[in-house]
Amino acid sequence: MNIFQRLFHSWNKRKKEQSTLGFEEIYIEQSNEPSLKHTLDNFLNCIDLVHRTMPEINVDLVYFGHLMGSDEFSRDITIPFSNVQINEVGHLLKRSQYHLVTDSKTLIKGILDGEVAIFHGEKVYLINVYKPDSRAIQQSETESVITGPHDSFVETAMLNLSLIRRRVKSSHLKVLKLEVGEITKSDVYVLYIDGIANMDYVDELARRIRNIEIDSIHDGNMLVQYIDDFPNSIFPLFSTTERTDAAASKLVAGRILALLDGSPSVVSAPASFFEFFSSPDDYYQRWALGTATRVLRFIAFLVTITLTSLYVSVTTFHYEMIPEALLLTITESRSRVPFPPIYEALLMEIMIELLREAGARLPTKIGQTIGIVGGIVIGQAAVQAGFTSNILIIAVASSAIASFVIPSYIMSASIRLIRFGLIILAGTLGNLGLMMGIALIVVHLSGLTSLNTSYLTPVSPFKFKDWRDVFIRAPFWALKERPSQSKSPNLKKNKMKE
Repeated sequence: MNIFQRLFHSWNKRKKEQSTLGFEEIYIEQSNEPSLKHTLDNFLNCIDLVHRTMPEINVDLVYFGHLMGSDEFSRDITIPFSNVQINEVGHLLKRSQYHLVTDSKTLIKGILDGEVAIFHGEKVYLINVYKPDSRAIQQSETESVITGPHDSFVETAMLNLSLIRRRVKSSHLKVLKLEVGEITKSDVYVLYIDGIANMDYVDELARRIRNIEIDSIHDGNMLVQYIDDFPNSIFPLFSTTERTDAAASKLVAGRILALLDGSPSVVSAPASFFEFFSSPDDYYQRWALGTATRVLRFIAFLVTITLTSLYVSVTTFHYEMIPEALLLTITESRSRVPFPPIYEALLMEIMIELLREAGARLPTKIGQTIGIVGGIVIGQAAVQAGFTSNILIIAVASSAIASFVIPSYIMSASIRLIRFGLIILAGTLGNLGLMMGIALIVVHLSGLTSLNTSYLTPVSPFKFKDWRDVFIRAPFWALKERPSQSKSPNLKKNKMKE
């Protein structure tokens, strides 16, 4: 073994030794006998930790004040321990709400979860008084509806669970608790309805969540990126929602939910591409209106990905496709534009995206003003300066408006990104490039899966009966079965007759 091999061997050995030092060892969370000194050492330099001593009854309390509820603390801690003698403390701690702790790791985890640690003699107890301040239940800003319920999830998992329990009052609604994040130790709750959900999907989702090895996860939209079947795809493979009624309907449809503590976004699996084009609004109005609205969304999808690209393709390569009456107008409109249509289109699309991002980041009233005034002023100025044509402004504006028709913001963002690729293909290869781009999208979608199920269900595999609740919204009496993608052991959900 030469000198370089010995050096590499020594460095590799040190690297392996360092990698065996986990986060638990660094922060003294060894599983040993719990004690007050060991607990305080773990929380050294934590100024928000409260250590309260009651020397008259030989009791020490350790807790985080901002994680507890004042009423719960007064009921279970302050009042009982203020009215007890030192020889009665042991008898008091035998009540069911006080849990004896035998290892330090459980004790530290309990304090971090908002429990109060009670040290009495050689014994340590935990009592749950967790009730942190949380945001009030409000209307979802990203999934607004005109009719129907308006309550949405918040950042507190227990409150979110209560919102679901309020809508699904069944003992068959099961909840599994998992944990992700080596540092944050965030709780994840997996929900399903026993007898309706396919247990293979439940086990697969739980397995993927358990296999996540990361320091922190803060939102449900982050969680799905770690459990995606195809993490490099631009399309969302898991559905997320902030609406309680949408989450409850997905449970009843045989899907599985995942709630991350600290996030208002609830993950639903498995998901279909066409699921992102439906809205709770569809079910709160007459079926004919719901069908018309849903068809309009699919038309908007086609408009937003092809209209600007078609303009670039036609004005660059295929003038013969333009009607003679319109050809003169387009020619006159483009006569002062010094750029090829592809540069013209990309410039305006980028400007629209800048206005969209500026409107989203600014305060609501200012953002609306920027979006409206900016679009009108910049568009008119660009036409007068000869940077773009009137026809392109109409095409770009129509594509932007059509993208807002899609209910899911995540899917809408993915479609906007596709539009740029199609513009480039249309500007270089004409209609052939546009068709090639659309074909590539279809091929890509056909190969995607969500929780090992086809992403294009019910088109591929072909399930015509599911079309009644995908491309149209059939009357409720006709929606007799759950989606075939759920592979529910109990497909029948509606026993009503016409």
